[in-house]
Amino acid sequence: MGAQLRVYKRRIRSVTATKKITKAMEMIAASRVVKAMRKVSASTPYAQELTRAVTAVAGGSDAKHPLTTEAENPTRAAVLLLTSDRGLAGAFNANAIKAAEQLTARLESEGKQVDTYIVGRRGVSHYTFRERKIADSWTGFTDEPSYADAKTVAAPLIEAIQKDTAAGGVDELHIVYTEFVSMMTQTAVDSRLLPLRLEEIEGRTGKKDEVLPLYEFEPSAEDVLDALLPRYVESRIYNALLQSAASKHAATRRAMKSATDNASELIETLTRLANQARQAEITQEISEIVGGASALADATAGSD
Repeated sequence: MGAQLRVYKRRIRSVTATKKITKAMEMIAASRVVKAMRKVSASTPYAQELTRAVTAVAGGSDAKHPLTTEAENPTRAAVLLLTSDRGLAGAFNANAIKAAEQLTARLESEGKQVDTYIVGRRGVSHYTFRERKIADSWTGFTDEPSYADAKTVAAPLIEAIQKDTAAGGVDELHIVYTEFVSMMTQTAVDSRLLPLRLEEIEGRTGKKDEVLPLYEFEPSAEDVLDALLPRYVESRIYNALLQSAASKHAATRRAMKSATDNASELIETLTRLANQARQAEITQEISEIVGGASALADATAGSD
């Protein structure tokens, strides 16, 4: 019985140490998600105004540009998947990867070849383990992405959308990321970045019925769109990176809170079992003492 009690005590010490770690990780994630949410809020006005500028140029000219012009017969698409560098975030990465695989299957069913670009070690590991082709990948910044990181990711995608498909370019650019809805809800979503649909960008600005001013373009609307294209893609990717970071931290906080609560329940259960084992041990010792005393008394009485 003493050996069983020692096992319980050892497990209680082990679970208590784990609980301290998960509690610390929960607090760190809670702090990081607040910072990430602030960055998302700060990046939104710029993205909205840039989208309005794109809307104004696209609606006020007949310019043919990869930003707004759809191919007659699209044959190739790029999919950018945003995951995290670390795990311990519940189903965060699994949901994003599942959404990307569903999007890829849909595009392939439409007869399009898909080039996959991935941000985050978890996504890269998933595709590498399954020997799936990755056009390009980036890691090391998913917890706290910067605008410079977004520019780095956007560069090859912009180059691909500007190329002809015969030269290795793509007709469409899609992104899969985790949208931050609330501290308790994060949703994996996919969105087509390019080419844009006018009604889509009007909806994103929240000003669908707004009357846009008329512009004269110097030197041309195409040159203006050339200047707006990289900035638009960079801002959209940056916002998606921030949303994914906030979602990951929220998922980590929720997972660590669940782990901490489970550890507390396990400690209570082990403590109760340890107390029962100690009670049984004490009862057994008392029984042995009483039995020994009774045997001694019987022996003494027999000798008399």
